[in-house]
Amino acid sequence: MARDNLSIVLAERPTTDIIPGQTFIQKTSPAPTPADLQDGQILVETLYLSLDPAMRGWLRDMRSYLPPVQIGQTMRGSCACRVLASKSKQAKEGDIVSALTGWTEFAILPEGRFEPASLYPGLQDPKDMLSALGMTSLTAWVGMSKIADPKPGELVVVSGAAGATGSVAGQIAKLKGARVVGIAGGDDKCKWLTEELGFDVALNYKADDFKEKFAEATKDFIDVYYDNVGGDILDMCLMRAKEHARFIECGLVSQYNAAKPQGPRAFSQIVTMRIRMQGFIVLDHVKDFPAARAELAQWIAEGKLKKTETVVRGGLKVAEQALVDLYKGINTGKLIVEIKNHNETPSKL
Repeated sequence: MARDNLSIVLAERPTTDIIPGQTFIQKTSPAPTPADLQDGQILVETLYLSLDPAMRGWLRDMRSYLPPVQIGQTMRGSCACRVLASKSKQAKEGDIVSALTGWTEFAILPEGRFEPASLYPGLQDPKDMLSALGMTSLTAWVGMSKIADPKPGELVVVSGAAGATGSVAGQIAKLKGARVVGIAGGDDKCKWLTEELGFDVALNYKADDFKEKFAEATKDFIDVYYDNVGGDILDMCLMRAKEHARFIECGLVSQYNAAKPQGPRAFSQIVTMRIRMQGFIVLDHVKDFPAARAELAQWIAEGKLKKTETVVRGGLKVAEQALVDLYKGINTGKLIVEIKNHNETPSKL
C-alpha cells in the first residue's frame, strides 16, 4: 500500500497576519518511492524545517529576490533531510543533507538542489544545518563580518537580538571587539543576551522606560546598527547615529504583517549624519559560505559562539501555527519544526 505524503500548500495570500487554516491548507498525495528515482537524484524524508521571518515576504505577489510562492504551491522552506534512496554519487542512503524541499514530508531532489553534510564543518546535529551553520547564521556572518565590519571599541546596536540572526550577529560583533547593545522583546530574553551571550547591554523594547534606557545606552552614539525589525526602532537608531555610521538592513520583521508598512520618518538623518545604509541578501554571497561556515564552526568548537534553538514538535501539521508564533516572538534563537527526529528509524517507501 502506497504511503501518503503530507504537504502544506499556499491557499490564499494574506493581507496582514497569516490565518491558521486559511492561509495554508494540507494536501495529501502518494509519497515518491525509490522506483521513481532517475540518475543523479535522491529520495529524502524531511527531519527538520526552518522557520524564518522572510517567509512572510515570500507570500506577497511582488518583485523580490525570489519569486513568490504561488497559490497551490508547496510552501517554501529550508530543511534538514535524511536520504532514503539514492542514484547520486553525492549522497548515499542514510546520509543527512540540507535542501529547499519546502513544507513536505518526502521529496525527490536532483543534484544541485541539495547540500551534503560534508559542506558543514563541525556538524554535530542535523539541526545545525538550519541554525548554527544555516542561512540565519550565514546572514549574521555576512552582514556583520563582511558588510558592517565593526572595529574594536565601536558601538554596535542589534535589533531582534534574541532571534536566530540577531543573536549570532551580536556575538560576532563582540568577537570583533565592539561594545554591543541588543534590543529584544522581554526581560527573560534580555537576561539571556547579557548573561549567556555576552552582550554588554540588552534592552526590552516592551518596557515603559525603553526610550530612556535606549538613550542612555547610546549616549556615545551608534557606529553600527544591524537592523532586523525596521519601524520605530529604526527611526530611534537613525536619531542616535554617529557621523558616518553604518546601518545594515537585514530585515523588517515589525512590518511584515502590516497592510501599509511604515517607512523611516527620520530619513533626513541619513544625509545630515552621512549614514551608509545598505540592504543585503545572503544569497548574493554564496562564494563566502565555505569560509563563513568554517569560521562559525571554529568559534562554536572554541566556545566563543553559542547556538540556541527553539524546537517545536508535532510534525508538519504544526508548522503553520509555529510560523504565526514566530512573528509573536515565541522563539529564542533559531525556530525549528521537528518533522521527524533524526534518531527515529528511517521511513520505508
